[in-house]
Amino acid sequence: MNENLMQSVTVIKGIGQETAETLAEMKISTVLDLLEYFPYRFEDYRLKDLAEVAHEEKVTVEGKVHSEPSLVYYGKKKSRLTLRLLVGKYLIQVVFFNQPYLKSKLEINQTITVTGKWDQHRQMITGNELQIGENQKKNDFEPVYLLKGKLSMKGIRKFIQLAFHQFGHLIEETLPEPLLKKYRLYHRRDALRAMHFPRNQEDVKQARRRFVYEEFLLFQLKMQALRKFEREHSPGLTQKYNLIQVKAFIQSLPFPLTNAQKRVVNEILADLKSPFRMNRLLQGDVGSGKTVVAAIGLYASISAGFQGALMVPTEILAEQHAASLKALLEPFDVTCELLTSSVKGKKRREILQQLEQGEIDLLIGTHALIQDEVVFSKLGFVITDEQHRFGVEQRRILREKGESPDVLFMTATPIPRTLAITVFGEMDVSIIDEMPAGRKTIETYWAKQEMLDRVLAFMEKELRKGRQGYVICPLIEESEKLDVQNVIDVYSMLTTYFQNRFKVGLMHGRLSAEEKEAVMREFSNNAVQVLVSTTVVEVGVNVPNATIMVIYDAERFGLSQLHQLRGRVGRGSEQSFCILLANPKSENGKERMQIMTETNDGFVLSEKDLELRGPGDFFGKKQSGVPEFKVADMVHDYRALETARSDAVWLIQSKEFWHAAEFQPLRIRLEASGVLEGEKLD
Repeated sequence: MNENLMQSVTVIKGIGQETAETLAEMKISTVLDLLEYFPYRFEDYRLKDLAEVAHEEKVTVEGKVHSEPSLVYYGKKKSRLTLRLLVGKYLIQVVFFNQPYLKSKLEINQTITVTGKWDQHRQMITGNELQIGENQKKNDFEPVYLLKGKLSMKGIRKFIQLAFHQFGHLIEETLPEPLLKKYRLYHRRDALRAMHFPRNQEDVKQARRRFVYEEFLLFQLKMQALRKFEREHSPGLTQKYNLIQVKAFIQSLPFPLTNAQKRVVNEILADLKSPFRMNRLLQGDVGSGKTVVAAIGLYASISAGFQGALMVPTEILAEQHAASLKALLEPFDVTCELLTSSVKGKKRREILQQLEQGEIDLLIGTHALIQDEVVFSKLGFVITDEQHRFGVEQRRILREKGESPDVLFMTATPIPRTLAITVFGEMDVSIIDEMPAGRKTIETYWAKQEMLDRVLAFMEKELRKGRQGYVICPLIEESEKLDVQNVIDVYSMLTTYFQNRFKVGLMHGRLSAEEKEAVMREFSNNAVQVLVSTTVVEVGVNVPNATIMVIYDAERFGLSQLHQLRGRVGRGSEQSFCILLANPKSENGKERMQIMTETNDGFVLSEKDLELRGPGDFFGKKQSGVPEFKVADMVHDYRALETARSDAVWLIQSKEFWHAAEFQPLRIRLEASGVLEGEKLD
């Protein structure tokens, strides 16, 4: 990187201390920052034929004033100026709001240029810019930047122009020639010039293409380098499992594995056998059979003489996993134990002692597994379920309970492919994208709020069959800002409605962990038939007897969250139902409800959710890991992301990348990110 480009922006004429402070707020402190401060859109002042302009598109037209302008005042200091304009063969109406001074400038037969929004139905332009005379900007395609403080659009354009004039010749290429040729990409200097001073739309398109690829490639190089570094600096255990025993275990299962399960089992077994440490993410929709896959992997590791650990977010889920894994593994002489904060006294001491002596093969539990007192004899395989519920630190502590054990993260939240290869780029990703045969699809219906009586009657019919149901609400208490059903009101209403017939329970985030566990236990044991809750039930509850899920104000949830909630039912052999109570006002809201009724495939929904909401909202703003790019968009540019990833894999593995001179600029950028020293990425 040329050091002159790293100088303070104050070297540019006209940038004093005050302007420099404003620019610093915009994250511009060096000349390079200024050159790389890209516009977020472009104003197109080129003239177009109105027949080709879409409704509500911004347009610039040139024409002759055809009628005396009419000025009307209304309200306090509000005005509307209307005139008719002859544009080629079209006679259109032009309206300017709150610009009364324009009347004195306009006269019949005068040529004027107007920029504004085109209303195709009314053949009208709502103007926001007026030039007297012919279009002075007919070739203009002007960049528009996000600004702060007193900085004007004219000002930032001038500073960028000066920076280019003074330092443009110092801009160095970062991409190697073979890649520039392969994808016919603009050179860096040309691309920067085209972003700030484009001649036309094509110029912008090609410049953007170059920077999208560059951003993705640099990010993926970091990911692949991190992966290479991790593998080379953390040799794993070569687990020589007993294949005959593993096959016999698979044969003993009460149902055949799906093709997707077989594929994932093979990937996990290959990892166990390899000398590198497994670092794998297993994605599978609710009910796709991840637990069975985990059991096979654990059994293989145990057959190789190692211990296994499974960490889950809640006590109830730990108990459910322990029960199902014991049933599967104990007939094969595998000793399983459950460790949660509820296990105390003598029993706890016994478990800890047996674990340290190697008498326990598999320990299942909550974050109790990462307490200092928990010591394994020979930990070989660690599985974290619903991994996004645990912090990075918690996962690290569990991993360090053994000598480089193999690690598998599991999640029932389907993550779109584009996000998975971006956020989890340093992991191997396995996907179970097939449901076991015979599993009934949950029937999903969208009902308006005014149909609540019919919904409750339907719910009662299910409850009379001995079934149970969930009712989910977005908020805990009434809020003046949001007119949404809150959980306490709904609980009161349903308690009255089902009085003397069915018991209603209440669950929300403000309850303590013990209170939540108590409510869930009552529901699991059918002491409570209807559970009114916020989204805290979203993960890790298995009540096969629950067949009905009602979600209030469903339009307030994302598709992935609705799908997770829906996955709480449909876990038994009976037909289950999900009812979305929603009166969405936006088209986006209506589309979400429609999509939910049409598909039960979590991966299809997650892709749609990403399209509708964007990556930041997909994980929630606070969730780390979603990188921010200046130009690239993971959703719309996913093909470029896939290309950059495969190029990064090839580069990191090739000798040329590490030694050839043409790759040096990329290596310098990679070294600057700290990956090669094993530092944690942002």
